[in-house]
Amino acid sequence: MDYIFDGSYSGYLCCVFEAFERKEFDSIPTTEKPMEINIFSEKRQVHTDVKKAMRILVGMEKILGAQETKIFYHNFLSDNQSEWLNGFRLIIELFRRGKLDIRNYGYPPVLRIHQTIKKISRERHRMKAFIRFVKSNDDLYTAIVDPDFNVIPLVVDFFKNRFADQCWLIYDIRRNYGFHYDGKNILEVSNNNTHEVQDPYQLEVDLDPQEKDYQHLWKTYFKSTSIESRKNLKLHLRHVPKRYWKYLVEKQ
Repeated sequence: MDYIFDGSYSGYLCCVFEAFERKEFDSIPTTEKPMEINIFSEKRQVHTDVKKAMRILVGMEKILGAQETKIFYHNFLSDNQSEWLNGFRLIIELFRRGKLDIRNYGYPPVLRIHQTIKKISRERHRMKAFIRFVKSNDDLYTAIVDPDFNVIPLVVDFFKNRFADQCWLIYDIRRNYGFHYDGKNILEVSNNNTHEVQDPYQLEVDLDPQEKDYQHLWKTYFKSTSIESRKNLKLHLRHVPKRYWKYLVEKQ
């Protein structure tokens, strides 16, 4: 049985609620977008109900504690159906047995979820390091990103604290949504246009007149401080993988 949900974490937890309500423990949580067509597979639409999701979340926290329960949220942000299924199976096991050693690395499903969240953590760290903002002519600082995992929710508080006096927008073009900080509150924003932008710099932003001057100054500084004879491309790529270069002004 395929449980089709809306792609939100609340919807994902509602799939767990539905599985227990219907005793369909072998169900597969999925969204319509990545779902493979299978004429032999039954499908059921799972509607997001915040109250049901909260019941599952509170139940998990009672057994595991709030900190350990976050592991399942981070695993969900992998944006990968196979990892969703692994987390889903573990939550089912947690409630059916009334316990789960989430630190038992000898248990393959638990080891797998920790390997996944390690990748999530690495991507979150790199987003903090490599996200670059450009200033538009309306004083909004915009960063267009395309992370492998859905880690933007994990970095918005970092940027809110770091740039508390600026209005900014971080937008994930792969998932067509982002977060806007207006100087007081963080709001989630989305684009109804399903056309996917392949290159972040194809997305036109009306720059502040001084922005290009600042970019030119930064490129000049970067070039002047580089020592040609000490270049180590292999080491450089280890710390700054090539897929992040599109965010960096000095690499343009």
